Amino acid sequence: MRVEDVMTRQVMTVDPGASLKDVARLLMDLGVSGLPVVDDGYVAGVVSEADILVKVRAVNPTRHGLGGLLFTEGVDVGEKLRALTAGDAMTSPAITITPHRPVAEAAGRMIDEGVNRLPVVSDDGALLGIVTRADVVRAFVRSDAEIVSEIREDVILRTLWIAPEDVTVAVENGVVELSGHVGTKTDAELAATLARRVPGVVSVASNVSWDADGDER
Repeated sequence: MRVEDVMTRQVMTVDPGASLKDVARLLMDLGVSGLPVVDDGYVAGVVSEADILVKVRAVNPTRHGLGGLLFTEGVDVGEKLRALTAGDAMTSPAITITPHRPVAEAAGRMIDEGVNRLPVVSDDGALLGIVTRADVVRAFVRSDAEIVSEIREDVILRTLWIAPEDVTVAVENGVVELSGHVGTKTDAELAATLARRVPGVVSVASNVSWDADGDER
């Protein structure tokens, strides 16, 4: 499953010149935590609730503690405090992803970067859509039959170039069991590794065997 399969294509965006008051109202009205800042169709950055909170926190400068330290880590607070527009306050460059990347990669990037959403862009940076944590979670709850189909077609056949009849794929409540026989130990290990990255998979047990004298690619 690719990012393009789960992303939202109609994306609400803001112009770099939008006032922070307007951005805050839009975040509240839409019930979202951040929006892409787009200039002439290209993603310039992302403005989020965190950028607005810097302004709010300035009203109460006596607030200290671990939470404040975590919040300001890696952030130029002075620059954020002086911000008047989305372009001033946004995080730039935006953390983005292209539509053909696996959903698992989008999930990993969100976790690693601590963000809730990724603008989906073309190779030259034009905005195509957005993928959120909620989109990834929805992909996780798909049916066992869909998981079987993706493992057989995308992992076994298209990625590893193994005949689907050589590997049996069984899935129950997201728990995958692989069995069969392939040419090399590498192929057997890759089949299990790649199956684990398929959205909706909870765990993988592999009983795939391989030729003892198989070429270890």
